[in-house]
Amino acid sequence: MTDTGLAAPPAAQTPAAQTSAAQARGGTLGLRLALAFLSVALAAVALLAGLTAAFAAADVSHLASQQRNELASAIAVAASAVWDRNNTWSTADLSPVLDLATRTGTAFQIRDQSGRLVASSDNFAAADGPQTTVPVDAREQRVGTAVVRSTGTGLNAIDRSLQTALLRAIAGAAGLAALLALLTGLAVARRITRPVIRLIAVTRAMAAGDRAARVGEIRAAGELQELAAAFDQMAGTLDRQEQIRRNLVADVAHELRTPIAILQAGHEALLDGVAEPTRAELGSLRDEVLRLARMVGDLQTLAAADAAALNLARTPGDLAELAAAAADSLARRFEAAGLTLDRKLAPAPVLADAHWLHQVITNLLTNALKFTPAGGRVTISTGRHGTEAVLQVTDTGAGIAAEDLPRIFDRFFRGQRAAQISGSGIGLTVAAELVQAHGGRLTARSETTGPGQGTQMTLSLPSA
Repeated sequence: MTDTGLAAPPAAQTPAAQTSAAQARGGTLGLRLALAFLSVALAAVALLAGLTAAFAAADVSHLASQQRNELASAIAVAASAVWDRNNTWSTADLSPVLDLATRTGTAFQIRDQSGRLVASSDNFAAADGPQTTVPVDAREQRVGTAVVRSTGTGLNAIDRSLQTALLRAIAGAAGLAALLALLTGLAVARRITRPVIRLIAVTRAMAAGDRAARVGEIRAAGELQELAAAFDQMAGTLDRQEQIRRNLVADVAHELRTPIAILQAGHEALLDGVAEPTRAELGSLRDEVLRLARMVGDLQTLAAADAAALNLARTPGDLAELAAAAADSLARRFEAAGLTLDRKLAPAPVLADAHWLHQVITNLLTNALKFTPAGGRVTISTGRHGTEAVLQVTDTGAGIAAEDLPRIFDRFFRGQRAAQISGSGIGLTVAAELVQAHGGRLTARSETTGPGQGTQMTLSLPSA
């Protein structure tokens, strides 16, 4: 095989590969969400556990300190009773005090008023717990001092064991909370990422050319459901626009084919000497040229309307005067078509671009002219309704099919009843875009239940 020196283009991914890639990315996103939930939960649990442990330890220590003070006071009272019976420390029997200290897990020393040691527990020097000093009073006088220390048993041991048990309970609760947070995070992340994975897969399928790909109904939060619905609506709109573009190509080709064929045949006949360049022959060729120019002009009008929507020169004006001018410009066409044009024009001041608003009204009247049979009637009326200036164009034509009515403002859309009438299908589109640029709205209502019902187009603008 001969090497051409050109690198082969990368192969396009299949839908299955795209779905697998989307699932892989969705799995990574789900893991990150779960870890984020876990981190937040751990931080909250750690803060709560730390505060709980600190306050609980402080409360237990305070309670233990109170108990130590009470035990020291009890030992001082017992020593005072022994001194009171003997009226001296030299013959006092302090064994009851020693028994009390042993039972309560404390060690003590009794000193007289001069600070001389009277009695002491054997383990006083070895006791490393907190120390409390309490005066010993008897017969309303100070007779000595009791020094009490906590040992590793009794109340001091209970204090430490209670704090240890409390910290273990907090640590266990924190671990359980972290586990529940992880499981909950995984479940929530999976619920969130599943529709996201679906959206990614459908988006890539559409990018690969599958115009029929849709998200469909998903079980997710309201925002994700709205996102899926909006995506499907966007995909449907793109499909309709694509179909409109295809129809436009077909319609333009169909419209161009006839005048081009006539022009070609006529010129060939003139060149070959088959036909004489008479006035009638040249007039026929001119009509076909004008037909071509009209189609090109429609496309130019649409482009100009798009540009005008961004840069309108608004001035105060009267909708009734603009409607009268548009009706006057089309009066002869209505007479030639055998139609009656009625005017019911009441003052309706507006702030608008007179040139483009005249274009809108002309489009509405022309549209009514096309679809109203001879002998029919078209009525144009203006007036004020509340804070709006309103213009209505009503005809007695065949009306618009119910299935076509929602789409009559789409670009290049032509309904079933417009198939046999020349035009590019942009007149109402131009009108709607210009009205929207003026801050107004253009609506249509049509009745097809009986003859002469026709269509009513309503233009509403903010009143000046």
